[in-house]
Amino acid sequence: MKRILRTTIALAILVTLGGLAQAQGTDKKPAFGALEALNDKTAEAKLKVWLKEVGKSDPATLAKLDAIWKDKQRTVLDRVADSFALGDPVAAKLMNEARDPSAPAPVVLPGVFKDAKQSSFYRANLGLIYARALINRRVYEEALSTLSLFGADQVVDPSAFLFHRAVCEHQMRQKADATKSILRLLEEGHAISPERYKTVATLMLLDMHTWKDKDLGDIAGKMANIERRLDIARGGPETQRQQREVLNRLDELIKKLENQEKNKKKPGDGPPKPGDGPPKPGDGQGDECPDGNGPPMPGSKPGDPKGTQESKQGADVSKIAPGQSTGIVDQAKFRALVADWGRLPPRERERALQEITQGMSPRHRESIETYFRNLTNPALNRK
Repeated sequence: MKRILRTTIALAILVTLGGLAQAQGTDKKPAFGALEALNDKTAEAKLKVWLKEVGKSDPATLAKLDAIWKDKQRTVLDRVADSFALGDPVAAKLMNEARDPSAPAPVVLPGVFKDAKQSSFYRANLGLIYARALINRRVYEEALSTLSLFGADQVVDPSAFLFHRAVCEHQMRQKADATKSILRLLEEGHAISPERYKTVATLMLLDMHTWKDKDLGDIAGKMANIERRLDIARGGPETQRQQREVLNRLDELIKKLENQEKNKKKPGDGPPKPGDGPPKPGDGQGDECPDGNGPPMPGSKPGDPKGTQESKQGADVSKIAPGQSTGIVDQAKFRALVADWGRLPPRERERALQEITQGMSPRHRESIETYFRNLTNPALNRK
């Protein structure tokens, strides 16, 4: 229901923006402050100049370039990528490595993006192409670092630049920066942005409006980011720092729930103490066992022997009541589980996970279970 509501609101916003654009008339001249994309001819001309600068303006290379730009079915940015690969083996290697899902995720940025000897046109557009490939592999950190070196007005497709930057910021839960990038896309880049960019960007914006700092949803989001980092073999100091932050947030949430539970108890609550006063008519009726030996044990039936009741109670205490939870988790148990997770046998791990996630929503339960199971996955904790 929430997803349908968000989609409806997003579409309403897009329709409003579209109506405003149409109300401005049919004049194609961009509004003040609006971003402009390079058309095919301008982009191809710039690439011919670049090929001449790098010494690749021979007739055979120019014929291949002409064939690339005759393919109108592909985007301008895709054709720029092919043109760079045609004229520069370094660019071709960088793009192939970034696109290869089996290649290790980069931990440092390629030096070519900061090489002042290269033209800004080459560095900015190659940076966007490189970042886009990393984003497809969920390597958001280096993708965002690459995009941060340049501006939207330096590339052939400013809308692609802003959209992919917003994706990185949204996935890394950088709400303020993501909001800024999305608003620029929807306002300055409205006329040149594909509808799919505007729709997804609006949905990201609406999603961020539901974020609340330090609540269970925020913790689940951070745990999902940790899981992503482990998936791309980022189990180093930064991931460990984020894990500690999640534990601290969980501690705060646990303390808050415990305080709420304590505040629910009013003075005088609990069983009556001896000497509180004579029993009132009707008190104690049905509270004694048929054998007259005192009140029945919890869960016992009339006629059960006392010994049976005690043993049954002990067995019940050792089990986890399905579907029941107070929402309170013992902090000491939680920290002990994190510390001892790698030494616990599989059956004990499953039992502990069931106990910790008891009563949680499926989404939060799945995030916590995945987080714990990835702690001891050697394939996901390479340096």
